[in-house]
Amino acid sequence: MEAVLTAAVALLDEAGAGALTLRALAARLGTGVGSIYWYVSGKDELLDRAIDHVLGGVLTEIEGQTGSGDPIDDLRVMAVTLFDAIVDRPWLGTQFMRNIADRGNSLRLYETLGQQTLRLDLTPRQRFHAVSAIVGVVVGSAADMGQEPPEEVLDGAVDRDEFLGRYADTWRELDAAEFPFVHDIVDEFDGHDDKEQFLAGLELTLTGLRIQAGAGAGAGAGAEAEAEV
Repeated sequence: MEAVLTAAVALLDEAGAGALTLRALAARLGTGVGSIYWYVSGKDELLDRAIDHVLGGVLTEIEGQTGSGDPIDDLRVMAVTLFDAIVDRPWLGTQFMRNIADRGNSLRLYETLGQQTLRLDLTPRQRFHAVSAIVGVVVGSAADMGQEPPEEVLDGAVDRDEFLGRYADTWRELDAAEFPFVHDIVDEFDGHDDKEQFLAGLELTLTGLRIQAGAGAGAGAGAEAEAEV
């Protein structure tokens, strides 16, 4: 089964979910399609198992890096680890929550993220929203970075910075009175680092979560004081 999953993940890495067929997998393994059915019932189960296989590695990596005294710090480590996994495997971004209803690694990853919020003074709704926001920042940013570059970048006609520079030059020519924000940030956009942009967005999310948890603690203390009076 390990060889089957390794080959399936390799196909996904090379060309995405659309390339993962039992026929393609059998060809990769040098066997017949019938032999694949000894391991999985069809493409859907194969994809589910491939996702579970990859996320198992993500969980193992997370377990080796977390366990600090600060749940926000642990959430940051988890988010960055998941982000790096999805950037390396763009197909994973749209698929990793696919089998969250099952007791597999998708659910375990979701639970592991959520358990950190149990260490914070939050309501169940706030915890749900917190984990949803973190997953959204991770998946959205990673999926954006994982998109195939424009053809002219792929074929080497221009590099990434030159390509972004063209957009930046176009923005600089816009009317500053009509587009004040674009004029204000255009130099930051020009040649920006995508990973740095993700980390900044994640930090905004985690800072808001820390503030919310602190405010929740204060509100709880105030309510207890009023009750005693």
